[in-house]
Amino acid sequence: MAKGSVVSALVTAAVFVAAIALNPSAEAHREKIKQATAERSPIAGALGLGAITAFVSSYHSWGVASYTTTGKGQVLSVGAFGVVIVRQPGDDNR
Repeated sequence: MAKGSVVSALVTAAVFVAAIALNPSAEAHREKIKQATAERSPIAGALGLGAITAFVSSYHSWGVASYTTTGKGQVLSVGAFGVVIVRQPGDDNR
């Protein structure tokens, strides 16, 4: 095996291990949903709607990435490498 192939394999393995180790937890997703809701609508934040939405969300993990969904199957947030992104309402163009 060539030296370049070994280095590529090691780098790929390291990235894969980092992705697994940094996959955001369910709590990280829920906290980010609460924050995003409060930032988008201070009234919704004050009423705790973000906490309710986060509480009823379902967490799904692929090992290297994760996401949360509503009861209707709409994706609320996606995460990988320690970063969680909360989708804007209407992001799915429906």
